[in-house]
Amino acid sequence: LIGVYTNRHGERWELQLKGSGKTPYSRNGDGRAVLRSSVREFLCSEAMHYLGIPTSRAASLVVSDDDVWRDQFYNGNIKKERGAIVLRLAKSWFRIGSLEILTHSGELDLLRRLLDFIIQEHFPSIPMNDSNRYLEFFSTVVSETANLIALWMSVGFAHGVCNTDNFSLLSITIDYGPFGFMDSYDPNFVPNTSDDERRYKIGNQASVGLFNLSKLLQALKPLLDPRQKQLASQILEGYGEHYYSRFTELFKTKLGLLGENENDNFLIAFLLKVSLLC
Repeated sequence: LIGVYTNRHGERWELQLKGSGKTPYSRNGDGRAVLRSSVREFLCSEAMHYLGIPTSRAASLVVSDDDVWRDQFYNGNIKKERGAIVLRLAKSWFRIGSLEILTHSGELDLLRRLLDFIIQEHFPSIPMNDSNRYLEFFSTVVSETANLIALWMSVGFAHGVCNTDNFSLLSITIDYGPFGFMDSYDPNFVPNTSDDERRYKIGNQASVGLFNLSKLLQALKPLLDPRQKQLASQILEGYGEHYYSRFTELFKTKLGLLGENENDNFLIAFLLKVSLLC
C-alpha cells in the first residue's frame, strides 16, 4: 500500500502495487509478478468494472527489467518470465482475514479500533454511537457478499482462490490471481490449475462465500454480547436466501422474465442444464 488518493470527484482510493517485491506478508515468496498474470489482472478488473461488478481497478502496468522464475502449471517446469508491476486501486484493501488475524492473536483492542475505523470510513450509514454497529456491519457484509457472488455467477466468473484473505470487507472483487470465465455453463469449472480438490469450482463459490462469512462472524464474536451473537447467527442463516433472491433476479433479467412466477427458478435451472448438455 503506497498511499491514498482523492480524485476530483472527492472519491478516496487506496493505491497498491502488486509485484513490486517482498512485503512482510509475502510468505517467503519473492513478491514479484510476471507480465502474463499482470496483463490478465489489468484487463479483467477493468472488464468486471464495466460489467457492473464491484471490483478493484487497475491504473497502470509497468514492465520490469527483472527476471521472475515461475512454475506456471505447477508441474515442476520452472521458466524465466518477464516481470511487471500493476498499480491497482480500491476504496479499501481490508479483507476478512484482516480481522481474523487480530482475533486469533488476541489483539482485541486493535480489532475494535480497526473495525471502528472501517465502519467510520466505509460504512457511513452505520452510526458510530450505535451499540449494535458491529452487528449492522456484519449484516451489510453478508448481504453484499451474497450480491457480489450472484453477480459473478451472472457473467460466468469464477475466483480461483476464495480464501478469507481474498474476500473484501467492502464486498468487491480483489486479488485476481487464478480466475476464469466459463465459455459454456459447467458447475465443475475450475480456473485454478493447482486446485486439485476443486474446492473453488464455480459451483462452490456461493458455499465458499458462506464459509468465509462464518469465519468473519468468529472473528467478531469477542466484541459481541450474547444477544448480538444470536442475532448475528440468524443473519448468517439468511445468506442463502439473499444469494438465491439476487441470483434469480439477475437471471430473470437476462431472460426477460417479468413479474413473479413460481416456475421461474425451475426454468432457470432447466436452461442451465440444457446449456450444460450442449
